[in-house]
Amino acid sequence: MTYPALYRRRLIPDECILLKDDIVLEWNEDRIVTSWKALHPKKDLHHGSSCYFLKEGFKVSEFLAEDGSLLYWYCDIVSYDFDKTQNTMIVTDLLADVIIYPDGFVKVVDLDELVTALECRSLSLDTLKASLRQLDKLLHIIYGGQLNTLTYYITQYH
Repeated sequence: MTYPALYRRRLIPDECILLKDDIVLEWNEDRIVTSWKALHPKKDLHHGSSCYFLKEGFKVSEFLAEDGSLLYWYCDIVSYDFDKTQNTMIVTDLLADVIIYPDGFVKVVDLDELVTALECRSLSLDTLKASLRQLDKLLHIIYGGQLNTLTYYITQYH
């Protein structure tokens, strides 16, 4: 099966990158699951997997070291734009992120970027509101001890 081309769009900095090397493991109306190697490898980050929850507006990623050990779960608040005529799916990062470390520590990051994007008009007020609602929904899942209901779609491929 030929899947649509998958792009990652960022608002800060403004960029749109074709995720040409991502391997699609699953694609349906509810979610997309991919495995990937780091676009910009860091000291520890080597590869991982992601699950795009198309109806919920977030993406959950497993960030792994070269030896396959879990560094952390990284959750992006996102929006999706499927263009049927171009056969593309653009996933826009809506800036707010949640990191969950193996010891269970939860860290919400980049909220200041929401304000910056709103001020420079790369983000509308309606999109800001939607982003915060999606973040709230994600945090309720995490704080409710239900992260495994999201990570399951990635870990089933191990």
